[in-house]
Amino acid sequence: METRALHTPLQEEDVRTLKLGQPVLLSGTIYTARDAAHKYLAGGEGPAPLPPSLRLQGGVLYHCGPVVVPAPQGGWRVTAAGPTTSAREEPYQAEVLKRYGVRALIGKGGMGERTRQALAQHGAVYLSAVGGAAQVLAAAVLRVSSVSFLQEFGSPEAIWELEVKDFPAIVTMDAQGNSLHEKIQAFSRPSW
Repeated sequence: METRALHTPLQEEDVRTLKLGQPVLLSGTIYTARDAAHKYLAGGEGPAPLPPSLRLQGGVLYHCGPVVVPAPQGGWRVTAAGPTTSAREEPYQAEVLKRYGVRALIGKGGMGERTRQALAQHGAVYLSAVGGAAQVLAAAVLRVSSVSFLQEFGSPEAIWELEVKDFPAIVTMDAQGNSLHEKIQAFSRPSW
């Protein structure tokens, strides 16, 4: 299957053409978001209004708590950026997709039924990144543009705005409501 090069912000019509199992290379801005960020974005109690720099419409949320260190020239540098288990975001993900027009999620392990339905309804996809390859994935991060809620949530839970080039992932839940995770689970169930 052909690898698709995508650049953020993503357009719904492009996302809806992506197929299960299709490799993608993402370039542009992606935002990390774990449990605290998802709870806040979904309307839970939060520390402050969203910063204007967070442009989530057409954006990409990466389920990741990156390892970020001060850069010698100032700012930040990402040394590891592996995916975290996405299932933890299931209680919040459908609402976040609806509220913000996010077009892609990146993580590992897939997500549940509510997210599967929300991806189809709102024209978004779930992309799997390779677990255990945190340093390799960090090499696709060109720079850290900003960080939000660092003091409030702490480094792993903060929302890091990352500029990436050719970040590799695979479509495992598409915008038509198909899930490779569901297909593999059904195939793997014992028949006895």
